[in-house]
Amino acid sequence: MSGTFMQMALNEARAAAERGEVPVGAVLVRGNELIARAGNRTREYNDPTAHAEVLVLRAGGSLMKSERLLACDLYVTLEPCAMCAAAMSFARIRRLYFGAYDPKGGAVEHGPRFFSQPTCHHAPEVYGGIAERQAAEVLRDFFRERR
Repeated sequence: MSGTFMQMALNEARAAAERGEVPVGAVLVRGNELIARAGNRTREYNDPTAHAEVLVLRAGGSLMKSERLLACDLYVTLEPCAMCAAAMSFARIRRLYFGAYDPKGGAVEHGPRFFSQPTCHHAPEVYGGIAERQAAEVLRDFFRERR
């Protein structure tokens, strides 16, 4: 089932690219139930926090009527930044699955390695490199077209 959820996230990333947004997509699930899906909307919303991960966490919190998304897993096409990693920690996400690694802006396996810091209150299980080739290709294609 995890492949299906990552494919949904990749579809959200492609839709974000079509809107002119950096193509990152995210899907929030609980068990096999889809809770929320989104792609980046920072430009559309004029909101620097409107990353795909934050959007699905907001939608999940609203739907579940809780700021704690216990037993929920997050699938995202790109290694999350520090802001998104912090939001996942506060939401108590159970597992994070991500596609492409991000040596420049990522904060899970790169940079500050947010979940490894002593100030991090909750760290999800992390699985990187899921559909990595496809996720990296979506990003490469997007930025190639803009150069």
